Amino acid sequence: STGLTDGSRVPKHSPRPQAYGSVDELNSSLGMVYFCLNKESSNIFKDEIKNLIREIQNDLFDLGADLATPISKEKQKYPPLRIKKKQIDKIEKKIDHYNKLLKPLSSFILPGGSEASSLLHQSRTIARRAERDTSLLSSKEDINIQSLIYLNRLSDLLFVLCRVLNENGLKDILWIPGLSQK
Repeated sequence: STGLTDGSRVPKHSPRPQAYGSVDELNSSLGMVYFCLNKESSNIFKDEIKNLIREIQNDLFDLGADLATPISKEKQKYPPLRIKKKQIDKIEKKIDHYNKLLKPLSSFILPGGSEASSLLHQSRTIARRAERDTSLLSSKEDINIQSLIYLNRLSDLLFVLCRVLNENGLKDILWIPGLSQK
């Protein structure tokens, strides 16, 4: 079993630790992206994206704390740390900012292009899993709904950043449906 922030204990495989464990894995994967960006020299948005990743990593610790703290009707000694709408609004603004640099997609893209983009695609898929795990948790227990919205918007931001790191989409690898069937 594992302890939650309110002192209660749950099995390690229960939905709550599953959700915050996926968030922790996402945070670790973003650490690899950050490390990879230190080696990047050509992308003009490298430093901007590195700073953004650090902010997201801090948000993900907030999110982990949020998910590890069951919602209680009782008065808390300390107010629990919860994801706030303003954190989501900031992500929305970043999506809009970076999307302006990109041409609309006419096809799905395959993960790849640059090394940093490839790693970020992996983080994006972990974010989607964390979202599914958090959604499952929300079907069984009350949660801060902002945490689920945050993960949804974050995975979209990570997708947009993948494209930015691929020279604003120029190095995106387009999916060719049925390619190996020909």
